[in-house]
Amino acid sequence: MPRFQEILQLVGQLNYTWTNTESLLIYLIAGLAKIDKETAIIVFLTLNTTRARIELVERLAKMQKTPPACREAVLTVTSKLTRQAKLRNKYSHCIYSFDESGTHGSTQLMRIVDGKDDVKYGKVEALDDKEIGRIQDSIDNIKEINKDVWSIVINHSFPR
Repeated sequence: MPRFQEILQLVGQLNYTWTNTESLLIYLIAGLAKIDKETAIIVFLTLNTTRARIELVERLAKMQKTPPACREAVLTVTSKLTRQAKLRNKYSHCIYSFDESGTHGSTQLMRIVDGKDDVKYGKVEALDDKEIGRIQDSIDNIKEINKDVWSIVINHSFPR
């Protein structure tokens, strides 16, 4: 399979795994806020960024009424999720370039970095074997986070 197809499959799997796991924040919102699942879905969908959703879950976990063991478990899982968000965001917000054979690829980030006296944009990075390994590792980590969230939901009897 050409590298082009391999990258697209991996990025698709990364996004699918991410979206599936991010949606589990609904159950953490429901359990921590002591609301039903339907209300938690509305809250989740009203917050339009992953960062906002994670911050809400973390703030709910930090409330005094949250048992310490639950707080620690939730904050650990949100910390892991935040770390994985960086790579996922990179691949969701970049331009892909491949050579004519579809073998050698690179990404160009669609981000502006303001310096003191200049502006930089579009950092280019190779899509090599090392980077493919990072994507696969991220997918594997997100799958583990998914399991961690379900453990919290089950162990603390959160609404499902």
